[in-house]
Amino acid sequence: MFSGPSSPPKWSAPFCACGVDPKTCLITCCLPCITFGQIAEVVDEGRSSCVGQGCAYGLLMLVACHWLYSCLYREKLRAKFGLPAEPCCDCCVHCCCDVCGLCQEHAELKARGFHPSKGWIGPSNAPPPMPPSMIR
Repeated sequence: MFSGPSSPPKWSAPFCACGVDPKTCLITCCLPCITFGQIAEVVDEGRSSCVGQGCAYGLLMLVACHWLYSCLYREKLRAKFGLPAEPCCDCCVHCCCDVCGLCQEHAELKARGFHPSKGWIGPSNAPPPMPPSMIR
């Protein structure tokens, strides 16, 4: 009747696998504000714009506080999909290697059927988010 205990949700992409998608990796290394803006727009479900979020991130880069902003969006993304804080807490991920964190988040959204580079298209384009209590 019942199957064994289900495993908790996992990230679809490893943390240090930036090279899996060379295009996203290159863009994120050179202009992380673009990748961040794309992620933020999808995580916010279109309530914020890629351009606005990217500009805010870029301004925060000028005072070296951008990692705090991206940390907040990593936390939102994890909460949305019930993902664990891996390999360490969200702030440590973005403080130590912001590029790797952004690439992992971008890959996660793509693996879940979103197209961050195209922006928020709406719920008809992507599968509905599953609450952490629902496991496939």
